[in-house]
Amino acid sequence: GQGQGSSEKDGICMVKKGYKQTEVGVIPEDWNISTLETQYNITSSKRVFQSEWRDSGVPFYRAREIAVMGEGVPAPKDLYISEKMYVQYSKQYGAIKENDVLITGVGSLGKVYVVKKDDRFYFKDGNIIWLQWNGRYSSQFLKQLYRTPVLTDQVFGNAGGSTVPTYTITNAKATVVPCPAYQEQCDIAEVLSDTDELIATIEKQIAKKKAIKQGTMQELLTGNRRLPGFNGAWQVVKLEDICSKITDGSHESPPESDIGYYMPSVKDMRSTSFDYSECKKISYSDFKKLERNGCRPDAGDVLIAKDGSILKYAFVQEKAENIVILSSIAIVTPHSDRVDSYFLAQYFRQQNFVEQVITSYKSGTGVPRIVLKRFKQIVLFIPESVAEQAAIAKILVDMDIEITGLEKELAKYRQVKQGMMQQLLTGKIRLV
Repeated sequence: GQGQGSSEKDGICMVKKGYKQTEVGVIPEDWNISTLETQYNITSSKRVFQSEWRDSGVPFYRAREIAVMGEGVPAPKDLYISEKMYVQYSKQYGAIKENDVLITGVGSLGKVYVVKKDDRFYFKDGNIIWLQWNGRYSSQFLKQLYRTPVLTDQVFGNAGGSTVPTYTITNAKATVVPCPAYQEQCDIAEVLSDTDELIATIEKQIAKKKAIKQGTMQELLTGNRRLPGFNGAWQVVKLEDICSKITDGSHESPPESDIGYYMPSVKDMRSTSFDYSECKKISYSDFKKLERNGCRPDAGDVLIAKDGSILKYAFVQEKAENIVILSSIAIVTPHSDRVDSYFLAQYFRQQNFVEQVITSYKSGTGVPRIVLKRFKQIVLFIPESVAEQAAIAKILVDMDIEITGLEKELAKYRQVKQGMMQQLLTGKIRLV
């Protein structure tokens, strides 16, 4: 049959017309395969001893910095070698040039950095494999390949049985890659790199919005900045005095069921809701029993992680018709005439409040855990006016909604990128 890839027939893998089975899987008939050794001169840098590191000069990178740079993040410039040594080594042993590929051989194995035109740095021998470009293979195409099982399986399969896995020059030379025509490699790499750039842009937007949100919380939740139209007093209150109930979920965990009643734990919490995709389900009778025991949150309750990532998630659950929660989550029910639910949820998430709680709740093991008896006594500084609290909360909640929207967009594009890599890097879809 015409088409792409391969199909199963009577238990035999049938490779479709126009494709062939190879060491790197099913690829188009007009693609070849070869080892990296055929495509690049593969070597490493000249050894630099720790005693030769300097505080200034030419940047010197180890595997950890190369791994970071491979993800598009600038590496910290902590280590240097002298200008004199750099010039001497470059003359004797060569210097990096545009399109050379550096691959981490220790730590996070198989992370790839493609050298840019104006890069000027030196790197640690042995831990970083140096593929010197000679125009035969697209380095950007290779970088994308190293993110797929076609190459990661070879990297980790060759990493050896030693306690510390390594990817060596010998392994790199023997690594098998698909070889479309050079122009096709470049076209595929360009499409995937454009998607990477889009993803990086959204990531930067999220980081920026989160930083702005932190700053806004710091100003509004401490009274440093007042909103127009509000000038009433702020008050110091104990948490238990502004809440009708501070309790936790069920201390027993009933058996799983396939009925649609959920029993989420901390891992299922998100900033404003639960993620039910991997959430435990329980039977109707268990749900009713735990509901009677006060383990079902009501609209307006604020839920807080008690263990491990304490206070990491604190949010208002608007409708909880079919969920009961475990004891790792605390349920806080505010008096609506004293405190706005959304305000309280935001207050719990501000950095200095989290630090205050963590400091006072570190147990002997060093794992923070909220003890409700002490948590009830915690002191808050809040506006007396519930209207002012609600106005502050609205600004912060709107920011959260914007961040959540961007995070969903990011997840979508990451998924799109995965699909594109699978199709383009195997030739299932061709760029015409």
